[in-house]
Formats: sequence, C-alpha cells, structure tokens
Amino acid sequence: MSQDDPIGAHLKQSLAALERANGDAALLANARKIAAVMIAALRAGNKILLIGNGGSAAEAQHIAAEIIGRYKQDRPGWAAIALTTDTSALTAIANDHGFEQVFARQIEGLGKPGDVLLAFSTSGRSPNILAALGKARECGLVTIGFTGTKGEALGSHCDHLFVSPSDDTPVVQQIHLTIAHGICDEIEQTLMREATRK
Repeated sequence: MSQDDPIGAHLKQSLAALERANGDAALLANARKIAAVMIAALRAGNKILLIGNGGSAAEAQHIAAEIIGRYKQDRPGWAAIALTTDTSALTAIANDHGFEQVFARQIEGLGKPGDVLLAFSTSGRSPNILAALGKARECGLVTIGFTGTKGEALGSHCDHLFVSPSDDTPVVQQIHLTIAHGICDEIEQTLMREATRK
C-alpha cells in the first residue's frame, strides 16, 4: 500500500498511533497530570517555556501561541514563550557558547522557580534539549519532556515525560501536537471556569 498510496499509508499509520494513544489509560492519565502541572504554574503567575528542534521547534511555537493567544475561547493571555523564535539570541548564543547552549542560556536568563519547561524531542537525545533540561532543574523549573518510544531515556532528565506510542518521527510529532492541543483545551477550560467563579 505504501508504494502505491503513500498518503493513505501515512494516514493509516497515524490513525493507528492515535488509536493506541486513545486506548492507553496510563498515557491519558499522564497527559492530564502534565496539564495539571501547567495549570498550577499559570494559576500561580508563572510561565511556560517551550523548546524543540526542527519540527519540534515549530510545535513549541505553535503551543506557545495557543497559550498566550487563545485556543478556543476569548480570554486573557497567559505567559508562554517559545525559546526557538529569537534569531538574534539563538545565533549569538550558538556563536559565543555553542549550539548545545542555545536553550540553556535563555533558561538561565528567563527561567524562575515555579516556571515550567516543556521540551519536545522525538529522539530524546538532542544535546541542546538535555542541556536545557539540566539548566531548568538547576533554576528550579518543573521539567516536562515529550518524546517517542526511542527517547524514553529522556525521562531521567524530566519531572514528567510523555511518550508518543510510535518511533516514526512524523507520527510522534503528530501525537505530540494532538495531545498538546488537548492539554491547551484543559488549561483553557479549567482557568476560565475558575475565573467565572471569582
């Protein structure tokens, strides 16, 4: 099927991974726990910092925009910053300190205790992601990793780890974005519900 219909084959593979995720009670409970951690940080006036490389950088930017802008409801903006977007900072840090430090250096300057670092890494092995998670822990941030089945070793660097049930990079990223959208919905509904009670 894949040679004759690569689009259909990709959709079939993606659907199978989504169904595995949807049928995994532990995975869903973990995603809800991650949402609760992010809600608690935002409720306390802290911020979410997001990082990733390549397609994962795009996911970091996407989810930061959903949090600071809006997901589905008109409401106040909440603090979320993708550390993948400032080309001057990225290139200066890479030039002066090495590419491994492009996120860690920003976390050192921007991160405060109680903030959350959300790191997307399909491989779980990117040196700049590992350096960032280490710096985040030093600075008192809560660390969350999103990875695939080949990246579970990332868990030793994270307070919370979400593992997409696939080892295929595009599918891993699709699951990440789907779960992250669900988390954005949970954040928005919870914080807006709390705001109406005040």
